[in-house]
Amino acid sequence: MARSNHNEDILSLISAAITDPVRLNKLLPRITAHDVIDLINLNPHSLSPHSLLSLFHHLCSHPTFRHTIHSYSTMAHFLSSRQMFPQAHSLLRLVVSRTGKGSASSVFASLLHTRGTHLPSNYVFHALMNSYTDCGFVGDAIHCFRLLRKHGLRMPFQACAHLLHNMLKFDTPTVLVSWGFLLDILDSGFPPNVYNFNVLMHKMCKQGLIREAHKVFDEIGNRGLNPTVVSFNTLINGYCKCRNLEQGFKLKEDMEGRAVWPDLFTYSVLIHGLCKEGRLDGANELFHEMCARGLVPNDVIFTNLIDGLCKNGKLDLALETYQKMLGRGIKPDIVTYNTLINGLCKVRDMKEAWKLVVEMNTKGFKPDKITYTTLIDACCKEGELESAIEIRKQMIKDEITLDNVAFTALISGFCREGRIIEAEKMLREMLKAGMKPDDATYTMVIDGFCKKGDVNIGFKLLKEMQADGRIPSVVTYNVLMNGLCKQGQMKNANMLLNAMINVGVVPDDITYNILLEGHCKHGNPDDFEKLWSEKGLVLDYASYNSLVKDLNKSLKNRQKR
Repeated sequence: MARSNHNEDILSLISAAITDPVRLNKLLPRITAHDVIDLINLNPHSLSPHSLLSLFHHLCSHPTFRHTIHSYSTMAHFLSSRQMFPQAHSLLRLVVSRTGKGSASSVFASLLHTRGTHLPSNYVFHALMNSYTDCGFVGDAIHCFRLLRKHGLRMPFQACAHLLHNMLKFDTPTVLVSWGFLLDILDSGFPPNVYNFNVLMHKMCKQGLIREAHKVFDEIGNRGLNPTVVSFNTLINGYCKCRNLEQGFKLKEDMEGRAVWPDLFTYSVLIHGLCKEGRLDGANELFHEMCARGLVPNDVIFTNLIDGLCKNGKLDLALETYQKMLGRGIKPDIVTYNTLINGLCKVRDMKEAWKLVVEMNTKGFKPDKITYTTLIDACCKEGELESAIEIRKQMIKDEITLDNVAFTALISGFCREGRIIEAEKMLREMLKAGMKPDDATYTMVIDGFCKKGDVNIGFKLLKEMQADGRIPSVVTYNVLMNGLCKQGQMKNANMLLNAMINVGVVPDDITYNILLEGHCKHGNPDDFEKLWSEKGLVLDYASYNSLVKDLNKSLKNRQKR
C-alpha cells in the first residue's frame, strides 16, 4: 500500500512539474525508469502524448538519469497506439544504435513483455526489424523476422521487402544468406517477384555460384511465375562466363520453347562465348541468325566478333567485319579500336595500327592506357624503342600512368638495345609507382649489367629480390653465374653455386655447363676440352665435381712435368 501511495505521489509530482523544468530537475534524483514506465501506462493526469514524449526526451538528455530497454519499449508501444509511428520508429532506432549488434533477442523480448498495456500493435515489431536493417545489422533483422514467426505475430511484409532490398543492393551478407531469407519469407506468404530472383541469380553468377543460380532460376517456376528474358539472359551469361556454352545454348532453346525470344544481349553473350573458344564459324552462324530475326547488331556484338577474329589471327576478316560495321552506320568505340590495334600489333603490322590511331583521333577518341600500352609493347618488340619512348612521353602529358605491361616492355626494350642504365632507371620508376616487377624483369636487368661486366650491380639486384621475400629462379642464378665465369671469377662462381643450393634452388644442366665453360676458359683448356668432348653435357652436381677433379688432376700432372 505504501508503494502504491508512493507511486501516486511521485507520478502526481512529475505530472505537475512537466511544464516547469526547474521543479522537474529537483525531482530527478527521485525519479526512476520504473516511475517513467508507470507514468506512461497509468498517466493519472491524462497528459498529452507529446508532453510525455517531451518528458521522455528530457530525461534521456540528463546525465544522471538512465532509461532501460523496458522504458524505451513501453514508450514505443505508447506512441504506436497513438498513431505516432515516426516517433516510435525514431525511438527504436536509438535503442538499436545503443544496444548494437547481436541485441535482437533482448530488445524483442522487452517489446514482447511490455506489449498489451496499450492498444496492441504489431507496428513496433516491424519498426524494430526496419531499425536493425537501417543500422546494417542484417543478422539481427533476420532474427527479428524469425521471432515474429515463432510468436505467431503478423508477418512484416514491408519490413521484409526493405531488408531484402538492402541485402541485394549492398551485399551485406553472403548471397546464400539472402537466398535463404527469400525462401523463408516466401514460405511465410511473401508475394514472389521475378525481379528479386533475377538479382539473386546475377549476384550468384558474379561469384561463380552457377549451380545455386540455376536453383534460383528453377524456383521462379516453382513459385508460379514465368522467367523473363532477363532471367534467361542472366543464367546464360553466367554459364558462358564459366565456359559452359553447351548449357547456355540449352537455355536458349528452352527460352524459345517458352516463347521468350532471345534479344541482343542473349546473342551478344553467346557470340562472345563462341569467340573466346575460337569457334568462329559458330559465332558467324549465330550472328546471321540474329540478323535474320530482325535484330540489329550493335557495337558490342561487332567488337566481340572482331576480337575473336583478331585473337585467332584472322586479321583480314577482322578488318572486313570492321568495314561491315561502318557500312551499317554503327560507330566503333574505344574498345573496338583497341581490339583492332592490338590485333594488328600482334601480327607486326604497325603501319595499319598507326592508321587506326590517327582515325580514332579524328573521330574524337583519345587513346587510353590500353591503346598506349599496346603500342609501347609492340614498338619495343619491333625494336622501335624511340617510338615507344615518345609514346610514353605522350602518356605523361595526358596524365595516364604506366602499368606493369608498359614498364616491362620498356625495360625489355632498353635491355635489348644494351641501354642498361635506362633499363634500371625504368625499374626504379616501376617500383616507385607501387608495382612489383616479376622475376623475369629483374633477371633481364641483371643480365644486362652482367653483359656489361658489372656483376656487382647484378648481385645488388639479386639481394633486392631476396629482401622482397622472393626466391629467385635458377635462370636468375645462371645469369649471374655466367657473368662471374666470363670475368674468370671461378672461386665466386663456385660460392654462388653453393649459395643457390643452400636456399633450395636446384641447379640445372645450364648451370653446370656455364661453370665448366668458365673452368675451360680460365684454366688449361687443352686437357679440359678432351674431357668435355668425352663426357658431353653435365647434368648434375656429381658429374660436375667429377669433371672438375679430373681437370685439377690433369693440371697438377702437367705442372709436375
